[in-house]
Amino acid sequence: MLAEKKYTLELADFIASSPTAFHAVVSAVELLKKNGFQQLDEKEVWQKLPPGKYFVLRNDSSLIGFIWQEGATSLEMIGAHTDSPCLKVKPRPVLKNWNCFQLGVEIYGGALLRPWLDRELSLAGRVFWYDTENETGSTKLRSSLIDFKRPIAIIPNLAIHLNSEANKMQEVNRQTDMVPLLSLTEEEEPNFLKIIEKQLRSQSSQNSKDSKDSKDSKDSLPEQICITDHELFFYDIAPPTLIGLEEQFIVGARLDNQISCFAALQALLSADAAGTDQNCMIILNDHEEVGSTSASGAQGSFLSDMLERLLPNPEERQVMLRHSLFVSADNAHALHPNFADKHDPQHQPLMNKGPVIKMNANQRYATNAGTAARFRLLCQQAEVPVQEFVVRNDMGCGSTIGPLTAAKIGVDTVDVGVPSLAMHSIRETAACKDCWYLYQVLRTFFSPEQS
Repeated sequence: MLAEKKYTLELADFIASSPTAFHAVVSAVELLKKNGFQQLDEKEVWQKLPPGKYFVLRNDSSLIGFIWQEGATSLEMIGAHTDSPCLKVKPRPVLKNWNCFQLGVEIYGGALLRPWLDRELSLAGRVFWYDTENETGSTKLRSSLIDFKRPIAIIPNLAIHLNSEANKMQEVNRQTDMVPLLSLTEEEEPNFLKIIEKQLRSQSSQNSKDSKDSKDSKDSLPEQICITDHELFFYDIAPPTLIGLEEQFIVGARLDNQISCFAALQALLSADAAGTDQNCMIILNDHEEVGSTSASGAQGSFLSDMLERLLPNPEERQVMLRHSLFVSADNAHALHPNFADKHDPQHQPLMNKGPVIKMNANQRYATNAGTAARFRLLCQQAEVPVQEFVVRNDMGCGSTIGPLTAAKIGVDTVDVGVPSLAMHSIRETAACKDCWYLYQVLRTFFSPEQS
Protein backbone atom coordinates (compact mmCIF):
# COMPACT_ATOMS: atom_id res chain seq x y z
CA MET A 1 0.00 0.00 0.00
CA LEU A 2 2.85 2.39 0.80
CA ALA A 3 4.47 1.82 -2.61
CA GLU A 4 1.12 2.29 -4.34
CA LYS A 5 0.42 5.60 -2.59
CA LYS A 6 3.97 6.84 -3.15
CA TYR A 7 3.64 6.06 -6.85
CA THR A 8 0.30 7.89 -7.10
CA LEU A 9 1.67 10.97 -5.33
CA GLU A 10 4.63 11.03 -7.73
CA LEU A 11 2.16 10.73 -10.62
CA ALA A 12 0.20 13.69 -9.23
CA ASP A 13 3.42 15.74 -9.04
CA PHE A 14 4.28 14.82 -12.63
CA ILE A 15 0.85 15.95 -13.87
CA ALA A 16 0.97 19.17 -11.83
CA SER A 17 4.31 20.08 -13.41
CA SER A 18 3.03 19.28 -16.92
CA PRO A 19 0.22 21.73 -17.85
CA THR A 20 0.92 21.36 -21.58
CA ALA A 21 2.44 18.76 -23.89
CA PHE A 22 5.64 20.86 -23.96
CA HIS A 23 5.89 20.80 -20.18
CA ALA A 24 5.08 17.07 -20.06
CA VAL A 25 8.08 16.42 -22.30
CA VAL A 26 10.30 18.61 -20.09
CA SER A 27 9.14 16.60 -17.06
CA ALA A 28 9.94 13.37 -18.92
CA VAL A 29 13.36 14.63 -20.00
CA GLU A 30 14.26 15.52 -16.42
CA LEU A 31 13.50 11.96 -15.32
CA LEU A 32 15.44 10.42 -18.20
CA LYS A 33 18.51 12.64 -17.81
CA LYS A 34 18.55 12.02 -14.08
CA ASN A 35 18.81 8.31 -14.88
CA GLY A 36 21.61 8.59 -17.42
CA PHE A 37 19.70 8.68 -20.72
CA GLN A 38 21.53 10.51 -23.51
CA GLN A 39 19.75 12.95 -25.82
CA LEU A 40 20.06 12.49 -29.59
CA ASP A 41 19.41 15.22 -32.15
CA GLU A 42 17.49 14.43 -35.34
CA LYS A 43 19.45 17.17 -37.13
CA GLU A 44 22.69 15.22 -36.71
CA VAL A 45 24.06 12.02 -38.25
CA TRP A 46 24.16 9.28 -35.61
CA GLN A 47 26.18 6.63 -37.44
CA LYS A 48 25.61 3.26 -35.76
CA LEU A 49 24.44 3.74 -32.19
CA PRO A 50 26.28 1.67 -29.60
CA PRO A 51 24.19 -0.10 -26.96
CA GLY A 52 22.89 2.41 -24.46
CA LYS A 53 20.04 4.58 -23.19
CA TYR A 54 18.78 7.38 -25.42
CA PHE A 55 15.92 9.78 -26.06
CA VAL A 56 14.90 12.03 -28.95
CA LEU A 57 12.49 15.00 -29.09
CA ARG A 58 10.40 16.33 -31.93
CA ASN A 59 8.61 19.69 -31.78
CA ASP A 60 9.44 19.75 -28.04
CA SER A 61 6.07 18.07 -27.52
CA SER A 62 6.78 14.44 -28.52
CA LEU A 63 9.44 12.12 -27.13
CA ILE A 64 10.88 8.71 -27.91
CA GLY A 65 13.04 7.10 -25.23
CA PHE A 66 14.68 3.71 -25.56
CA ILE A 67 17.18 1.19 -24.27
CA TRP A 68 19.13 -0.32 -27.16
CA GLN A 69 20.80 -3.71 -26.74
CA GLU A 70 23.27 -5.73 -28.76
CA GLY A 71 21.72 -8.80 -30.36
CA ALA A 72 18.15 -8.39 -29.11
CA THR A 73 15.63 -9.91 -31.51
CA SER A 74 12.56 -7.84 -30.63
CA LEU A 75 11.59 -4.29 -29.72
CA GLU A 76 9.00 -3.96 -26.97
CA MET A 77 7.16 -0.63 -27.28
CA ILE A 78 4.74 1.40 -25.17
CA GLY A 79 2.88 4.34 -26.70
CA ALA A 80 0.92 7.14 -25.04
CA HIS A 81 0.10 10.77 -25.82
CA THR A 82 1.20 14.01 -24.17
CA ASP A 83 -1.73 16.28 -25.14
CA SER A 84 -5.16 16.72 -23.54
CA PRO A 85 -8.32 18.62 -24.55
CA CYS A 86 -8.10 22.26 -23.52
CA LEU A 87 -8.48 25.88 -24.63
CA LYS A 88 -5.78 27.20 -26.98
CA VAL A 89 -5.22 30.95 -27.29
CA LYS A 90 -5.81 32.29 -30.80
CA PRO A 91 -2.97 34.07 -32.68
CA ARG A 92 -4.73 37.45 -32.41
CA PRO A 93 -6.69 36.86 -29.21
CA VAL A 94 -7.24 40.24 -27.54
CA LEU A 95 -10.88 41.18 -26.94
CA LYS A 96 -12.04 44.34 -25.17
CA ASN A 97 -15.72 44.02 -24.27
CA TRP A 98 -16.89 47.01 -22.25
CA ASN A 99 -14.20 47.25 -19.55
CA CYS A 100 -13.38 43.53 -19.64
CA PHE A 101 -10.10 42.23 -21.07
CA GLN A 102 -10.68 38.76 -22.56
CA LEU A 103 -8.81 36.35 -24.82
CA GLY A 104 -10.27 34.46 -27.76
CA VAL A 105 -9.55 30.72 -27.73
CA GLU A 106 -9.91 27.68 -29.94
CA ILE A 107 -11.25 24.44 -28.50
CA TYR A 108 -8.39 21.94 -28.71
CA GLY A 109 -9.71 18.39 -29.02
CA GLY A 110 -13.00 16.98 -27.80
CA ALA A 111 -13.20 18.89 -24.53
CA LEU A 112 -16.18 18.52 -22.21
CA LEU A 113 -16.85 22.26 -22.08
CA ARG A 114 -19.31 23.02 -19.29
CA PRO A 115 -16.91 22.01 -16.46
CA TRP A 116 -14.50 24.72 -17.68
CA LEU A 117 -16.94 27.40 -16.52
CA ASP A 118 -16.28 29.06 -13.15
CA ARG A 119 -12.87 27.39 -12.80
CA GLU A 120 -9.68 29.20 -11.83
CA LEU A 121 -7.48 29.05 -14.94
CA SER A 122 -3.81 29.66 -15.59
CA LEU A 123 -1.88 29.88 -18.87
CA ALA A 124 1.14 27.97 -20.16
CA GLY A 125 2.82 26.98 -23.40
CA ARG A 126 5.61 27.91 -25.80
CA VAL A 127 6.72 31.34 -27.07
CA PHE A 128 9.03 32.21 -29.98
CA TRP A 129 11.11 35.40 -29.87
CA TYR A 130 14.30 37.02 -31.10
CA ASP A 131 16.84 39.52 -29.76
CA THR A 132 16.24 42.93 -31.35
CA GLU A 133 19.70 44.19 -30.32
CA ASN A 134 21.75 41.29 -31.64
CA GLU A 135 25.24 42.67 -32.29
CA THR A 136 25.79 40.46 -35.34
CA GLY A 137 22.67 41.79 -37.01
CA SER A 138 21.26 38.28 -37.48
CA THR A 139 17.78 37.36 -36.36
CA LYS A 140 17.89 34.00 -34.63
CA LEU A 141 14.57 32.68 -33.40
CA ARG A 142 14.54 31.19 -29.93
CA SER A 143 11.78 29.53 -27.95
CA SER A 144 10.94 29.53 -24.27
CA LEU A 145 8.36 27.73 -22.20
CA ILE A 146 6.05 29.89 -20.15
CA ASP A 147 3.80 29.09 -17.21
CA PHE A 148 2.00 31.70 -15.13
CA LYS A 149 1.49 29.13 -12.35
CA ARG A 150 -1.28 31.19 -10.78
CA PRO A 151 -4.95 31.79 -11.52
CA ILE A 152 -5.19 34.61 -14.06
CA ALA A 153 -8.52 33.93 -15.79
CA ILE A 154 -12.05 32.61 -15.40
CA ILE A 155 -15.00 31.89 -17.70
CA PRO A 156 -18.00 32.98 -15.64
CA ASN A 157 -21.34 31.26 -16.01
CA LEU A 158 -24.43 33.32 -16.66
CA ALA A 159 -26.44 33.61 -13.43
CA ILE A 160 -29.48 31.34 -13.30
CA HIS A 161 -31.68 34.44 -12.72
CA LEU A 162 -30.78 35.51 -16.27
CA ASN A 163 -31.04 32.02 -17.73
CA SER A 164 -33.85 29.98 -16.22
CA GLU A 165 -33.12 27.10 -18.65
CA ALA A 166 -29.54 26.68 -17.41
CA ASN A 167 -30.14 23.27 -15.82
CA LYS A 168 -31.69 21.77 -18.95
CA MET A 169 -28.44 20.69 -20.63
CA GLN A 170 -28.21 23.71 -22.87
CA GLU A 171 -25.58 23.74 -25.60
CA VAL A 172 -22.37 25.63 -24.89
CA ASN A 173 -21.53 27.97 -27.78
CA ARG A 174 -17.84 27.38 -28.52
CA GLN A 175 -17.31 30.87 -29.97
CA THR A 176 -19.25 33.15 -27.62
CA ASP A 177 -19.51 31.26 -24.32
CA MET A 178 -15.91 30.02 -23.99
CA VAL A 179 -14.11 33.36 -23.66
CA PRO A 180 -11.82 33.68 -20.61
CA LEU A 181 -11.89 36.91 -18.58
CA LEU A 182 -8.46 38.15 -17.46
CA SER A 183 -8.97 41.61 -16.00
CA LEU A 184 -10.87 44.88 -15.89
CA THR A 185 -9.13 47.62 -17.81
CA GLU A 186 -9.56 51.07 -19.28
CA GLU A 187 -6.98 50.44 -22.01
CA GLU A 188 -8.37 50.62 -25.51
CA GLU A 189 -6.53 47.42 -26.49
CA PRO A 190 -4.41 45.64 -23.86
CA ASN A 191 -0.98 44.54 -25.10
CA PHE A 192 -1.03 40.78 -24.68
CA LEU A 193 2.53 40.30 -25.98
CA LYS A 194 3.82 42.67 -23.31
CA ILE A 195 2.05 40.58 -20.69
CA ILE A 196 3.77 37.47 -22.05
CA GLU A 197 7.16 39.21 -22.07
CA LYS A 198 6.70 40.34 -18.48
CA GLN A 199 6.01 36.76 -17.43
CA LEU A 200 9.03 35.48 -19.38
CA ARG A 201 11.24 38.01 -17.62
CA SER A 202 9.82 37.07 -14.25
CA GLN A 203 10.62 33.41 -14.95
CA SER A 204 14.08 34.33 -16.20
CA SER A 205 14.77 36.32 -13.05
CA GLN A 206 13.63 33.45 -10.85
CA ASN A 207 15.73 30.96 -12.80
CA SER A 208 18.76 33.21 -12.40
CA LYS A 209 18.22 33.37 -8.64
CA ASP A 210 17.97 29.59 -8.53
CA SER A 211 21.15 29.17 -10.57
CA LYS A 212 24.52 29.10 -8.79
CA ASP A 213 25.93 31.27 -11.56
CA SER A 214 23.27 33.42 -13.21
CA LYS A 215 25.62 34.23 -16.11
CA ASP A 216 25.36 30.61 -17.19
CA SER A 217 21.58 30.53 -16.99
CA LYS A 218 20.26 29.43 -20.37
CA ASP A 219 16.94 31.05 -19.50
CA SER A 220 18.29 34.61 -19.20
CA LEU A 221 16.67 37.06 -21.63
CA PRO A 222 18.30 39.90 -23.59
CA GLU A 223 17.23 43.43 -22.69
CA GLN A 224 15.19 43.86 -25.87
CA ILE A 225 13.23 41.02 -27.44
CA CYS A 226 10.47 40.71 -29.99
CA ILE A 227 7.87 37.98 -29.46
CA THR A 228 6.69 36.67 -32.81
CA ASP A 229 4.41 33.69 -32.13
CA HIS A 230 2.98 31.61 -29.32
CA GLU A 231 1.23 28.31 -28.56
CA LEU A 232 -0.53 28.96 -25.26
CA PHE A 233 -3.15 26.92 -23.44
CA PHE A 234 -5.42 27.63 -20.51
CA TYR A 235 -5.41 24.98 -17.79
CA ASP A 236 -7.00 24.28 -14.41
CA ILE A 237 -4.69 25.68 -11.73
CA ALA A 238 -5.85 23.16 -9.10
CA PRO A 239 -3.32 20.29 -8.89
CA PRO A 240 -4.35 16.63 -8.93
CA THR A 241 -5.43 15.40 -5.52
CA LEU A 242 -6.19 12.13 -3.79
CA ILE A 243 -9.80 12.10 -2.56
CA GLY A 244 -12.40 9.79 -1.02
CA LEU A 245 -12.94 8.46 2.46
CA GLU A 246 -9.90 6.22 1.98
CA GLU A 247 -8.15 8.33 -0.70
CA GLN A 248 -8.89 5.71 -3.34
CA PHE A 249 -9.30 8.22 -6.18
CA ILE A 250 -6.96 10.56 -7.99
CA VAL A 251 -8.82 13.56 -9.41
CA GLY A 252 -7.31 16.18 -11.68
CA ALA A 253 -6.73 17.58 -15.13
CA ARG A 254 -4.94 15.66 -17.89
CA LEU A 255 -5.25 12.20 -16.34
CA ASP A 256 -5.94 11.31 -19.98
CA ASN A 257 -3.25 10.60 -20.89
CA GLN A 258 -0.49 11.59 -18.50
CA ILE A 259 -1.34 8.57 -16.35
CA SER A 260 -0.06 6.43 -19.23
CA CYS A 261 2.91 8.70 -20.01
CA PHE A 262 4.12 8.45 -16.43
CA ALA A 263 3.60 4.69 -16.28
CA ALA A 264 5.55 4.24 -19.52
CA LEU A 265 8.41 6.40 -18.22
CA GLN A 266 8.57 4.55 -14.92
CA ALA A 267 8.48 1.19 -16.71
CA LEU A 268 11.44 2.24 -18.86
CA LEU A 269 13.41 3.43 -15.83
CA SER A 270 12.57 0.22 -13.99
CA ALA A 271 13.78 -1.84 -16.94
CA ASP A 272 17.05 0.09 -16.92
CA ALA A 273 17.48 -0.42 -13.18
CA ALA A 274 16.74 -4.14 -13.56
CA GLY A 275 19.32 -4.54 -16.33
CA THR A 276 16.85 -5.79 -18.93
CA ASP A 277 18.24 -7.70 -21.91
CA GLN A 278 15.40 -6.47 -24.18
CA ASN A 279 15.14 -3.53 -26.54
CA CYS A 280 12.61 -1.25 -24.82
CA MET A 281 11.06 1.92 -26.24
CA ILE A 282 8.43 4.45 -25.18
CA ILE A 283 6.73 6.74 -27.69
CA LEU A 284 4.96 9.80 -26.27
CA ASN A 285 3.15 11.48 -29.17
CA ASP A 286 1.52 14.89 -29.31
CA HIS A 287 -1.73 15.75 -31.14
CA GLU A 288 -3.63 12.54 -30.41
CA GLU A 289 -6.65 14.52 -29.28
CA VAL A 290 -6.91 16.24 -32.68
CA GLY A 291 -6.33 13.25 -34.94
CA SER A 292 -2.54 12.70 -34.76
CA THR A 293 -1.98 14.18 -38.24
CA SER A 294 1.26 16.08 -37.68
CA ALA A 295 5.01 15.59 -37.87
CA SER A 296 5.06 14.79 -34.16
CA GLY A 297 1.77 12.85 -34.06
CA ALA A 298 1.21 9.12 -34.46
CA GLN A 299 0.23 9.56 -38.12
CA GLY A 300 3.51 11.36 -38.72
CA SER A 301 6.92 9.86 -39.38
CA PHE A 302 8.55 10.24 -35.94
CA LEU A 303 8.52 6.57 -34.96
CA SER A 304 9.15 5.18 -38.45
CA ASP A 305 12.05 7.63 -38.94
CA MET A 306 13.53 6.48 -35.65
CA LEU A 307 13.25 2.80 -36.55
CA GLU A 308 14.86 3.38 -39.94
CA ARG A 309 17.83 5.07 -38.28
CA LEU A 310 18.21 2.34 -35.68
CA LEU A 311 17.73 -0.48 -38.22
CA PRO A 312 18.64 0.80 -41.71
CA ASN A 313 18.25 -2.62 -43.30
CA PRO A 314 14.53 -2.93 -44.23
CA GLU A 315 14.47 -6.71 -43.95
CA GLU A 316 16.15 -6.74 -40.53
CA ARG A 317 13.76 -4.03 -39.38
CA GLN A 318 10.71 -5.99 -40.47
CA VAL A 319 11.97 -9.19 -38.87
CA MET A 320 12.42 -7.38 -35.55
CA LEU A 321 8.99 -5.74 -35.78
CA ARG A 322 7.34 -9.09 -36.46
CA HIS A 323 8.80 -10.30 -33.15
CA SER A 324 7.63 -7.18 -31.32
CA LEU A 325 4.56 -5.87 -29.50
CA PHE A 326 3.28 -2.31 -29.24
CA VAL A 327 1.20 -1.52 -26.14
CA SER A 328 -0.96 1.52 -26.81
CA ALA A 329 -1.80 2.87 -23.35
CA ASP A 330 -4.67 5.37 -23.20
CA ASN A 331 -7.42 5.77 -20.60
CA ALA A 332 -10.58 3.68 -20.84
CA HIS A 333 -14.17 4.41 -19.79
CA ALA A 334 -14.98 3.10 -16.33
CA LEU A 335 -18.56 2.20 -15.51
CA HIS A 336 -20.25 5.37 -14.24
CA PRO A 337 -22.56 4.42 -11.35
CA ASN A 338 -25.12 7.07 -12.42
CA PHE A 339 -25.08 6.04 -16.09
CA ALA A 340 -24.57 2.27 -16.15
CA ASP A 341 -26.78 1.96 -19.23
CA LYS A 342 -24.11 3.71 -21.30
CA HIS A 343 -22.01 0.53 -21.22
CA ASP A 344 -22.48 -2.79 -22.97
CA PRO A 345 -23.94 -5.14 -20.32
CA GLN A 346 -21.11 -7.66 -20.70
CA HIS A 347 -18.27 -5.13 -20.80
CA GLN A 348 -18.42 -2.84 -17.78
CA PRO A 349 -14.92 -1.96 -16.52
CA LEU A 350 -14.90 -1.14 -12.81
CA MET A 351 -12.45 1.11 -11.01
CA ASN A 352 -9.85 -0.62 -8.82
CA LYS A 353 -10.20 -3.79 -10.90
CA GLY A 354 -7.19 -3.39 -13.16
CA PRO A 355 -6.27 -2.14 -16.65
CA VAL A 356 -8.76 -2.51 -19.48
CA ILE A 357 -8.17 -4.22 -22.83
CA LYS A 358 -10.04 -2.16 -25.43
CA MET A 359 -11.53 -3.92 -28.44
CA ASN A 360 -13.51 -2.78 -31.49
CA ALA A 361 -14.61 -4.78 -34.53
CA ASN A 362 -14.16 -1.71 -36.77
CA GLN A 363 -10.52 -1.26 -35.74
CA ARG A 364 -10.99 1.91 -33.70
CA TYR A 365 -8.75 -0.04 -31.34
CA ALA A 366 -5.94 -2.22 -32.70
CA THR A 367 -6.39 -5.16 -30.31
CA ASN A 368 -6.87 -8.63 -31.79
CA ALA A 369 -7.25 -11.97 -30.05
CA GLY A 370 -3.52 -12.65 -30.19
CA THR A 371 -2.41 -9.33 -28.71
CA ALA A 372 -5.18 -9.48 -26.09
CA ALA A 373 -3.96 -12.92 -25.05
CA ARG A 374 -0.38 -11.68 -24.76
CA PHE A 375 -1.46 -8.79 -22.55
CA ARG A 376 -3.55 -11.10 -20.34
CA LEU A 377 -0.48 -13.27 -19.78
CA LEU A 378 1.54 -10.17 -18.84
CA CYS A 379 -1.14 -9.23 -16.30
CA GLN A 380 -1.08 -12.77 -14.92
CA GLN A 381 2.69 -12.61 -14.62
CA ALA A 382 2.48 -9.24 -12.86
CA GLU A 383 -0.36 -10.51 -10.62
CA VAL A 384 -2.62 -7.72 -11.90
CA PRO A 385 -6.36 -8.13 -12.66
CA VAL A 386 -7.50 -7.29 -16.18
CA GLN A 387 -10.83 -6.20 -17.76
CA GLU A 388 -12.34 -5.66 -21.21
CA PHE A 389 -14.19 -2.81 -22.89
CA VAL A 390 -16.36 -2.94 -26.00
CA VAL A 391 -18.59 0.03 -26.83
CA ARG A 392 -22.35 -0.39 -27.18
CA ASN A 393 -23.48 -0.99 -30.77
CA ASP A 394 -25.69 2.10 -30.68
CA MET A 395 -22.89 4.46 -29.59
CA GLY A 396 -19.80 5.87 -31.28
CA CYS A 397 -16.34 4.66 -30.35
CA GLY A 398 -13.26 6.75 -29.71
CA SER A 399 -9.83 5.77 -30.93
CA THR A 400 -6.16 5.92 -29.96
CA ILE A 401 -2.68 5.98 -31.43
CA GLY A 402 -2.84 2.16 -31.54
CA PRO A 403 -4.45 1.62 -34.96
CA LEU A 404 -2.41 4.46 -36.48
CA THR A 405 0.89 3.02 -35.25
CA ALA A 406 -0.04 -0.54 -36.20
CA ALA A 407 -0.88 0.53 -39.74
CA LYS A 408 2.18 2.78 -40.04
CA ILE A 409 4.90 0.30 -39.08
CA GLY A 410 3.12 -3.08 -39.23
CA VAL A 411 3.52 -4.11 -35.59
CA ASP A 412 1.17 -6.25 -33.50
CA THR A 413 -0.66 -3.88 -31.15
CA VAL A 414 -2.89 -4.05 -28.10
CA ASP A 415 -4.95 -1.08 -26.84
CA VAL A 416 -5.22 -0.85 -23.06
CA GLY A 417 -5.82 1.78 -20.41
CA VAL A 418 -6.73 2.76 -16.88
CA PRO A 419 -10.52 2.94 -16.36
CA SER A 420 -11.58 6.52 -15.60
CA LEU A 421 -14.60 8.78 -15.24
CA ALA A 422 -15.39 12.16 -16.84
CA MET A 423 -12.87 11.68 -19.63
CA HIS A 424 -12.07 14.98 -21.40
CA SER A 425 -13.47 17.03 -18.53
CA ILE A 426 -11.30 19.67 -16.88
CA ARG A 427 -11.21 17.31 -13.84
CA GLU A 428 -11.09 13.57 -14.48
CA THR A 429 -11.27 10.72 -11.96
CA ALA A 430 -9.39 7.42 -11.75
CA ALA A 431 -8.62 4.89 -9.03
CA CYS A 432 -5.15 5.03 -7.50
CA LYS A 433 -4.81 1.26 -7.50
CA ASP A 434 -5.49 1.09 -11.27
CA CYS A 435 -2.66 3.57 -11.92
CA TRP A 436 -0.37 1.31 -9.89
CA TYR A 437 -1.65 -1.79 -11.70
CA LEU A 438 -0.87 -0.25 -15.10
CA TYR A 439 2.68 0.52 -14.05
CA GLN A 440 3.14 -3.01 -12.72
CA VAL A 441 2.10 -4.69 -15.95
CA LEU A 442 4.13 -2.29 -18.12
CA ARG A 443 7.16 -2.88 -15.91
CA THR A 444 6.67 -6.60 -16.39
CA PHE A 445 6.38 -6.09 -20.15
CA PHE A 446 9.81 -4.43 -20.24
CA SER A 447 11.49 -6.70 -17.66
CA PRO A 448 9.60 -10.00 -17.51
CA GLU A 449 12.42 -11.87 -15.81
CA GLN A 450 12.39 -9.36 -12.95
CA SER A 451 8.69 -9.67 -12.07
